[in-house]
Amino acid sequence: MVKTETPPEIALGFHALSDPLRIRVIDLLRQHELCVCDLCEHLGVSQSKLSFHLKTLREAELVRARQDGRWIYYSLNLPQFAALEQYLAEYRRFSPILPARPCQDQS
Repeated sequence: MVKTETPPEIALGFHALSDPLRIRVIDLLRQHELCVCDLCEHLGVSQSKLSFHLKTLREAELVRARQDGRWIYYSLNLPQFAALEQYLAEYRRFSPILPARPCQDQS
């Protein structure tokens, strides 16, 4: 079996999606872009807590930030979601799932 290394952007994307608060942010941004103050209000969290999560989402390239005056607006970066979806789609070729191989007796 040939091992391939997972591209860093894929690993960062899945890591960013592993937190419930970050998923809530993504869900809110599905409709339209929002500023930090609106996100804080909808999520009921402080700006400092949210900033950490937004940084993680930005590093994973799942969200984009746009500054307008003193406010920063966030929106989804849909091409990165498409990249994650394409990565997962590669596993469809294994469907239907093959039966598991029997474990080797370790006694």
